[in-house]
Amino acid sequence: MNNRFTLPQAPRRSLVDSTIELIRGQIEGGAWKVGERIPREQELAEMLEVGRNTVREAIRVLSHGQVLEVRQGDGTYVRTNIDPAEVMRRVGRSGLREHFALRCMLETEAARLAAVHRSKADVGLLRRLLKARGEQEQHASSAAFAEADTAFHCAIAGMCGNGALAELYRYFANSVRMNTLTALKDKELPEPGLATHEAIVDAIERQDGEAAAAAVRNVVAPLIAALEKSG
Repeated sequence: MNNRFTLPQAPRRSLVDSTIELIRGQIEGGAWKVGERIPREQELAEMLEVGRNTVREAIRVLSHGQVLEVRQGDGTYVRTNIDPAEVMRRVGRSGLREHFALRCMLETEAARLAAVHRSKADVGLLRRLLKARGEQEQHASSAAFAEADTAFHCAIAGMCGNGALAELYRYFANSVRMNTLTALKDKELPEPGLATHEAIVDAIERQDGEAAAAAVRNVVAPLIAALEKSG
C-alpha cells in the first residue's frame, strides 16, 4: 500500500473531531478503500501532526460507528466508505423543505405498506398514540407534542412489514422530532391537525394503501408548499 501522499494538518479547534473528519474524508474520497488497511497510528499522527492519543480516539470513534475495524495485532481496516452517523448529521442539517419532502417519501410508503400488513392490535395502538398526540395546545410544551407526534409516525413505520424501512425511519426519527420543533416555532407554517392524522389511521384500518398514502401527503403537502413559498 502506498502511503506517500500527504494529509492537511488538523486544525486546532478540536483535534479529535478534526482528525475524525480528515480520516473520514480520505475514506470517502477513495484514498483508503473498503477492505484496505489504513496507516498505523504513528504514521497517521505524523501525517496529521497530532498526538497518537488523538489518532487513537478518532479511530475508536470511527470503529464504534463501524466505519473502521480494528484487528488486534494486524492493523485498522476500512469497513465501509459511508459513515451512517455522519450521513444523518448531514440530513439533519438540510433545510426544512428538503426534510419534509424526504419525510413525505418515507411516510407515504410506510403508510401504504402498513395498510397491507397491519393487525387489529396495530390499529388499536395507532388510535391510542393518536389520542396521546392530540392537538398541540393539549401539551405542556412543544417538545412534548413533537415527541408524541414522532411516536405516532414511528409506529406506522414499525408496522409496515419492511424491516429496512422501519429501521431507516427509526434512525431518522430524531431528525423528525427536531425539525417538527423547528416548524412549530414558525407561526406562519400550518400545523397538521388531528383530523388529517385520523384519516391516515382510518385508511390503514380499511387496508386501503392508496388512501393511506394520500392521507400522508395531505398532512405534509401544505407544509412543503408553505416552505417553498417562503423560500
